[in-house]
Amino acid sequence: MIKQDFNLRDDHGWESEAGYKIFVADRGAVRFDIPRDWIIKVKKKSVVFHDLEPPNENAGLEMSFNRLPPHDWQNFPVKVLLQTALEDDKRDIIYKSKITSASRDGMRLAYSSLRCIDAKEKREATSRTLVGIGGNIQVLITFDYWTSDEAAMLPIWEAMLRSLRLGLFIPDPTSGHVVNPNLN
Repeated sequence: MIKQDFNLRDDHGWESEAGYKIFVADRGAVRFDIPRDWIIKVKKKSVVFHDLEPPNENAGLEMSFNRLPPHDWQNFPVKVLLQTALEDDKRDIIYKSKITSASRDGMRLAYSSLRCIDAKEKREATSRTLVGIGGNIQVLITFDYWTSDEAAMLPIWEAMLRSLRLGLFIPDPTSGHVVNPNLN
């Protein structure tokens, strides 16, 4: 992935929650809000958002996505995919929540959380994972942080969930205006 910043037009139409900024991948394939002061690191196949400059971070939210061929993805097993990923997790897990499923704005989402003992730090950590599909976009989002920071981190996860959009098409990112999302 390649990071590119844009200067927005005065009539841009973008809106985020107070204290947050908008992240958009691939002209609207994935869009959500992240805390305004978080640091963005672009990897080859994902983007990671950190609360502090690594290696001193306390939290990291990572997003990757795939463009899928045109198809009716309504039966795509997001819950099963997430369940399989959670079963394959090799960390020292001490708690797993049940999987929550949701459908909204043309998306189907499944997400869950677990707590584990971090092998390096020997501290309890929380890991939240989301698998979603919308339009022809499949997304994976993970959010890892120290469990002791739950009160500060949970609102960030919830803001991401509220603002998440998949499979949009934004021809001019400086305007923020969405064109027919079914053209993706």
